[in-house]
Amino acid sequence: MTVFHFCFDLAWLGWTREDFYRDPFWIVQRTCIVSLFLFCAGLGQSVAVAQAQRWPRFWRRWGQVAGCALLVTAGSYVMFPRSFISFGVLHGIAVMLVLVRLTAGWGRWLWLAGAVAIALPFLAPAAHAAWPELEALNARWLNWLGFVSRKPRTEDFVPVLPWLGVMWWGMAAGQWLLRERRDFVQGRVPRALAPLAWLGRWSLSWYMLHQPVLIGMLMLLRAS
Repeated sequence: MTVFHFCFDLAWLGWTREDFYRDPFWIVQRTCIVSLFLFCAGLGQSVAVAQAQRWPRFWRRWGQVAGCALLVTAGSYVMFPRSFISFGVLHGIAVMLVLVRLTAGWGRWLWLAGAVAIALPFLAPAAHAAWPELEALNARWLNWLGFVSRKPRTEDFVPVLPWLGVMWWGMAAGQWLLRERRDFVQGRVPRALAPLAWLGRWSLSWYMLHQPVLIGMLMLLRAS
């Protein structure tokens, strides 16, 4: 993610010529990064449920995610007023965390639910063509659902569909690991991977700070 954003910043500042909006090379990378984000979030929720995490603690963490999502919207509006982020990855995580937590008891059905959630957006263009009244779902106040016929103009868009399916699969995978491979989950982190484990524990802080730092450093370099 950090490398991807660094490359985006270079293009945004005009130092490279890359099309992050249409080039499959970058689009595929973004899809993989977001998928990993949400899958890991589902894994984390499976651990929280297994450890009987209470709702007050859940809501405290949720408040941090939601608050950061609002900061992302405000910051992106300053930088990209015509394509600011109204429902990006943090907004999606905030909504989907609640849905995944409420459906944690679905067990193996989470795999099927995830597959349905991922498949549904592929039906959206045909559904919109058959029922013109669905055009309302393309509006900004409803496009976060994900059943849209066209992608909105925004720097980051992570709607509930299909991405809820990825987080459901993360929850299902985590429940399976805790049930069948608990020794793997509880194993010690190899010393060489300790820095990655540290980043994982501070993932939200890293997410919020890395872009301002990268952009600031590049702008200072350009001004020097």
